[in-house]
Amino acid sequence: MQAAEAKQPLFAKKVIPITPYNVKGRYRNIKSLILVVAYAVYFSLPWLTWHGDQRTGQPLLIDLATLRVNFFDLVIFPHDLILLVGMLILGVVLLFMAASLYGRMFCGFFCFQTLWTDAFRFIERMVQGEAQARLRLRKQPWTAEKVAKLGITHALWLLLSFATALTFALYFLEAPVLFAKIFNGTAPAAAYIAVVTLTATTYVAAGLAREQICLVACPYGKFQTAMQDAGTLTVMYDQPRGERTLGRAAPRAELKQAAVRAEKGVGDCIDCNYCVNVCPTGVDIRKGFQIDCIACGLCVDACDTIMDSVNMPRGLIRFDRGQTAAGSRRRFNAKTAGYSAILAGMLGFVIYTASTLTPFDATVQHHAQPLVTRLSNGDLKNRYIVRITNKTTARAQYILRVEGLPAESLSGSTRLAIPAGKTYTQTFNVVLPEKTARATEKFKLILMQQGHPQASRSFSLSYYSMI
Repeated sequence: MQAAEAKQPLFAKKVIPITPYNVKGRYRNIKSLILVVAYAVYFSLPWLTWHGDQRTGQPLLIDLATLRVNFFDLVIFPHDLILLVGMLILGVVLLFMAASLYGRMFCGFFCFQTLWTDAFRFIERMVQGEAQARLRLRKQPWTAEKVAKLGITHALWLLLSFATALTFALYFLEAPVLFAKIFNGTAPAAAYIAVVTLTATTYVAAGLAREQICLVACPYGKFQTAMQDAGTLTVMYDQPRGERTLGRAAPRAELKQAAVRAEKGVGDCIDCNYCVNVCPTGVDIRKGFQIDCIACGLCVDACDTIMDSVNMPRGLIRFDRGQTAAGSRRRFNAKTAGYSAILAGMLGFVIYTASTLTPFDATVQHHAQPLVTRLSNGDLKNRYIVRITNKTTARAQYILRVEGLPAESLSGSTRLAIPAGKTYTQTFNVVLPEKTARATEKFKLILMQQGHPQASRSFSLSYYSMI
């Protein structure tokens, strides 16, 4: 007996591929529109040209060779890591807030896995037919027809996977240049490795694994329930209406009218299972909220279609709030307010940081010893140290000037040339007659990059006159 038990597999349940039925409706139309827009942006963006005030080129280019990110008119250098971190945090907070307000609606409408799986299923349906035809094809013996249909399906999947991987690579180098190099065999090895790897992972995730990515691999669905409460808008089954006291029943001759069903205590659900058959993750929403539901709304379309066909009101399955259809309808609570505050703060931080970016970083310090020196002619001298980091990819020259003091009071080197990506330190002096020095407490130092007067930094510095 112990030996027999030892041979039993740890996971005995067999994973059966889900073959969802096709459905028409408003949520299917919304998903299709998002799919078309997302694909249009993703596949066309590397080939477009942005003409802005700061730069001309690809709207989005992650240039690894020069270590910078070009996003429309914004150029982000490694020294601007705080901006990238802020954008990532903003995205995470936005995702968490969406989960708190709308459940897994991101998964159902915007997730990359959902978008690519929908495209793969469209190819499958186009080649093999509707769900019933695909099920029959899967069960039938291997024939020339089966080999041809499956071969064409997988070939088109691989073609879309390759196009996806190739387009992703084009975001890291000028698209026309890298495209030509890849096909003439002169691209860097990293480009070929990336394309092959992403082609394989896209093919497996969207063509083979599909719903298993959502059910098993994706961590978002696991902690999403911690952010959902009674005020979250998500897919709900109106159980009191659908079940009533006698449960579900087919629309037989004596049960075709909604009023008659209600009078006899029969639920409006006719138990057709269409809502289950269209679900991409195989969820039966009639059993209540489930973590595997990605809130795509296809079951809503399916149920509304059936309700129309049997002349009963729509909304048996719908997007609603509360653990039941009659539950809480709160739209705003402390958790939502907290997410909103964090989101507003991070958005303000990102906008401010992006608007104040300069192609260089600089700090200015007063030389500590001595604070002030008397020259032989009686003038007083303060010494300062400026530290400049050139964040651009070319050699740049920087100019120092003072504001609020005579130009001749600035002595020493007022120009500093710095190679790309380097940090240099320069010492300069501010010399004033004793009378002027004792009347001066503060002055401004202006640092600008030659050729880019708009990229300047201003520092308010103290002037010491006590010896």
